[in-house]
Amino acid sequence: MKLPFNLTETINSRYSMRTFSSQEVNEETIKKLQDFWDCISNPFGADVRIQFIKKNTSSEGEKLGTYGIIKNAHLYIGVAVKKSEQALIGLGYQFEKLVLYATSLGLGTCWLGGTFNKSSFSKIMKTSQDEIFPIISPVGYGSGKKRLFEKIMRANLKADNRLSWDNLFFMNDSSTPLSIDAAGEYKNSLELLRKAPSAVNKQPWRVIFHGNSFHFFEKQTIKSGEETDIQKIDLGIGICHFHMGAEEKNLKGHFKNELPEIQIPKDWEYITSWIAE
Repeated sequence: MKLPFNLTETINSRYSMRTFSSQEVNEETIKKLQDFWDCISNPFGADVRIQFIKKNTSSEGEKLGTYGIIKNAHLYIGVAVKKSEQALIGLGYQFEKLVLYATSLGLGTCWLGGTFNKSSFSKIMKTSQDEIFPIISPVGYGSGKKRLFEKIMRANLKADNRLSWDNLFFMNDSSTPLSIDAAGEYKNSLELLRKAPSAVNKQPWRVIFHGNSFHFFEKQTIKSGEETDIQKIDLGIGICHFHMGAEEKNLKGHFKNELPEIQIPKDWEYITSWIAE
């Protein structure tokens, strides 16, 4: 489907919002979000579902996991996915599209994962035993200013900084950096991937361009259980940016699990490949 928003502009304007205004998201806007969700999917066969959860927080805010305090949020989106080999990749890919659409509507969001308090949300989500419930996001309107707490957090995480091309993208092997010129018509897609958000800004994606294929890897920097590897969600987000950038330029191709015969570092895990057509 053609995106109903400017991709680059929306990616550049989106940030993790933790302080919201008292203005609530109306039912018409919630319906727009739901309708958009109903029209999108992911290329990894993941069965992802969302649920809108209205939950007022106190004026002091509510602590949700390792990402700190969310203040004045009235609406959350819970995200669950049925267990499968690429469940978390698909979840990250599909929910990022909704996050960007919400951004285009003037809404703020914040990916919350890891140790967020599931007990207050799980009953409403009605998560089944064959599902993973790893992510929730507040959604609402900004207050117009960041609290000191947020400014310090963003500074500590270097949230606005991104690794350079030569740390992320490679040509033929894992030691030869890919130049912007060598990326050719995919340079915009890779740049949008580079700007993708990730847990504590670890930017775990690595890409090797070999032949007519882009091979995606996860550089493991956060230890977590296999079922809830939060960085696989990050990979899904980044791959979503890459894919949307390719589609915007009418670049044809498809995803395929085709592990290349390339020597890679021990802390890299193969995820998938984009085969250009």
